[in-house]
Amino acid sequence: MGGTVKPINAQAAAGAGTGAAGQIVLLGCGFVADLYMRALQAMPGIGVAGVWDSDAARLAAFCSHWNVPARDGLQSLLAQAPDALVLNLTNPAAHFETSKACLEAGRHVYSEKPLALTLDDAKTLHALAADKGLILASAPCSALGEAAQTLGHALRSGIAGTPRLIYAELDDGFIPQAAYDKWLTESGAPWPYEDEFRVGCTLEHAGYYLTWLISWFGPVRTVVAASAETIPDKTGTGPFAPDFSTATLFFETGPVTRLTCSIVAPHDHGIRIVGDKGVLSCKAAWDNAAKVRFARRITLRRRLMEHPFPRTIRLKQPTHPKVKRWGAAAMNFMLGPAEVLEALRDGRPCRMSNDFALHLTEVTLAIQNAGETGGAQRMTTTCGPMEPMPWAK
Repeated sequence: MGGTVKPINAQAAAGAGTGAAGQIVLLGCGFVADLYMRALQAMPGIGVAGVWDSDAARLAAFCSHWNVPARDGLQSLLAQAPDALVLNLTNPAAHFETSKACLEAGRHVYSEKPLALTLDDAKTLHALAADKGLILASAPCSALGEAAQTLGHALRSGIAGTPRLIYAELDDGFIPQAAYDKWLTESGAPWPYEDEFRVGCTLEHAGYYLTWLISWFGPVRTVVAASAETIPDKTGTGPFAPDFSTATLFFETGPVTRLTCSIVAPHDHGIRIVGDKGVLSCKAAWDNAAKVRFARRITLRRRLMEHPFPRTIRLKQPTHPKVKRWGAAAMNFMLGPAEVLEALRDGRPCRMSNDFALHLTEVTLAIQNAGETGGAQRMTTTCGPMEPMPWAK
């Protein structure tokens, strides 16, 4: 299905929450690239100047479906759009080499997670970007979304009082028994299950809450983690990464947090922030418009409990363009690239900063690689808290 990219709805057409304009190029057009293109329909003013993928058949199918121009190599992709932001959507094993090539060519890069599969490689990319004065940002960008920003506003407003403890879950169900071989995108890309199992659910998913937490509280000081492979006989060629991890995070200025990731435990994408006055919560990390609720703490007949009918916390609308649900997610994947383009246009610091991307990578790798004996790990990178979106202040 080809055709001109158009806004999804009236709010999107009005450009609520984003004034981004500019060009992007897509390096890689696998499964996740369709999610970016769906989101792009809600983001007027951003154009696709070219796409390249090493799989010629996949490239042809993608470009035909979305009516975007194909290029015949990385050099052609960069040369034909010298001012475009590069979206690195290659598979994780290729992130380091491809991002390095783009940075060396003097290009700003927005990379799918993780920046690299090792901290040394991530630090190399960070140093290269700093040397050349370039932006090196990393997905996920849901910290810029309405749900995360609503929680951040509630924290700053003291609705729950001082936050004392946070529980965050990113459990996806017993994925090895799912019909994942039938999961296809709109343009026909299959879910890359072998790559997903080799890379691991922690590297793939922990960022969806880590970015929220780091955006509110700043850097993690210490990670105390463990990880394991609980289902060894997955489909495909191993070795496979841990399919379960749990971490206790100690922030420089925030509350202690427990974060769990798995593709084994029943589906749970909830976060609960326990404060002196009650509990803030959100049940859907992958939904930008998920409800944020506050249950105040009460005593009823000498029993201490959270109010059984929590109130919904809302920000003044409009916030940002929304994307309709597709599969498990209702996320606008273009909020991150749009933030980079806006920062470049306005000459201001980017919320998705290089330091933020590197710190996110270090924390995620510390959790993923903890194994049975990793224990406490002191972080070597840092970053500042993220400036709230203008509509969330």
